[in-house]
Amino acid sequence: MPGHVILSHGSDSGPDATKVSALAKVAESMGWSTERPDYREDDKLGHAGSIEPRIARLHQRIAACAAQPVLVGSSMGAFVSGLASLELPVAGLFLLASPALIPGSDLAFDVRLDVPTLLIHGWRDDVCPVDEMYEFARRRELPLWIVDDDHRLSEHVDAIGRQFGLFLEQLAKQA
Repeated sequence: MPGHVILSHGSDSGPDATKVSALAKVAESMGWSTERPDYREDDKLGHAGSIEPRIARLHQRIAACAAQPVLVGSSMGAFVSGLASLELPVAGLFLLASPALIPGSDLAFDVRLDVPTLLIHGWRDDVCPVDEMYEFARRRELPLWIVDDDHRLSEHVDAIGRQFGLFLEQLAKQA
């Protein structure tokens, strides 16, 4: 049974960004409802300064949901989605180009381990090094799909969309 998806864009981006827009389209075509919070005001506080306001905004959106939502995030959106999952129940995490750390912040990326999760990263990511996410996934035994791409993952948007569709199908079967 389809549910609700909250898609969080990265820094220096917006709710109409390529990846979150493409993934919203996939979810909606499968009968899922979607929303894309706008974090651009929060992002004016800088990378480290935007974390807490982004998490607070995401908490509000999660709390407003009738059922546990699926969180999708790209880069900073993935970072705050993972951290939000530690505090509020969610149905799944689909996270792209996740940073392990944000310079200037004491917070480290983490996710709730009892939540279905898929991490996707680019081999050539020069913003969020793949080695850090590989080590994170290895320590937690989480699935990590690494593609031959950079931080934007722009060469794999369609493939990521197909993977997202499979992810949502699995969640719907478990519901």
